[in-house]
Amino acid sequence: MGTLIRPGPAASPLPIASSSSSGHVAAVGGGEGARSLRHRVSVAVFRSPSTHVLATRWRRRRGTVVRSDAIAGAAAAGDSTPALSGLQLAPRVRGVCFYLVTAVAAIFLFVAMVVVHPLVLLFDRYRRRVQHYIAKIWATLTISMFYKLEVEGMENLPPNNSPGVYVANHQSFLDIYTLLTLGRCFKFISKTSIFMFPIIGWAMYLLGVIPLRRMDSRSQLDCLKRCVDLVGKGASVFFFPEGTRSRDGKLGVFKRGAFSVAAKTGAPVIPITLIGTGKLMPSGMEGILNSGSVKTFRAQVLES
Repeated sequence: MGTLIRPGPAASPLPIASSSSSGHVAAVGGGEGARSLRHRVSVAVFRSPSTHVLATRWRRRRGTVVRSDAIAGAAAAGDSTPALSGLQLAPRVRGVCFYLVTAVAAIFLFVAMVVVHPLVLLFDRYRRRVQHYIAKIWATLTISMFYKLEVEGMENLPPNNSPGVYVANHQSFLDIYTLLTLGRCFKFISKTSIFMFPIIGWAMYLLGVIPLRRMDSRSQLDCLKRCVDLVGKGASVFFFPEGTRSRDGKLGVFKRGAFSVAAKTGAPVIPITLIGTGKLMPSGMEGILNSGSVKTFRAQVLES
């Protein structure tokens, strides 16, 4: 005769996370033993583990997740790095070429500025039309090789000998190049540190660019006084009323400087819209130059 074997005491129960597992155990055992085992398993499911057990499980689970994430991240990085490098290579090469072209052109044109500067100070001290014409050649030569510029509304600009307060949105380092192609003799406002750059900073000095130390209230006041004085003597001034470049393309809050100068001098305000420069060379990414164009350039005179 066969020997009747009854299910003995269950070994230390494994933690079971769902009711489907206990149902599977009951189906294997059958009979009263199955009901007894089901009962014990059910109790084990709802019995709270000790704090030590929970901590051990958490450390194991956390270590597994971290290792899995690290492996997945490494795999993803390995897959995407070549594609990302390929996407970034062309804009970086284009950016290097842009700076090489503008530097070489600046050297030759700066020499021309130096030669004519004594005559400029003698006959055209405030507008400096010859210097601005040389700067226009420099900007046009540079950007013509890298992006297309479409200009609209030139008929709305005042004559070059008419003083005014020009304002524009500010998105990119390329804004200055684009604005210089207009051939208008307005005086930019620039940080004093830029004047220390070889060639470019010296050319800015010859153009009569107005220096400004940011976060210095006395320098800001002197800058506004100089702008008022220049407009009163027939020159034009240029402001980026946002004060800095926009990082998201949205127009920032205007500062009062430009409109204060216009109100004190009675000069017209000439607002200009730049579209596309932020996509070509985004703010904070001056080392790259994307392909594209500055599609529109609008201007409209507003009498103060």
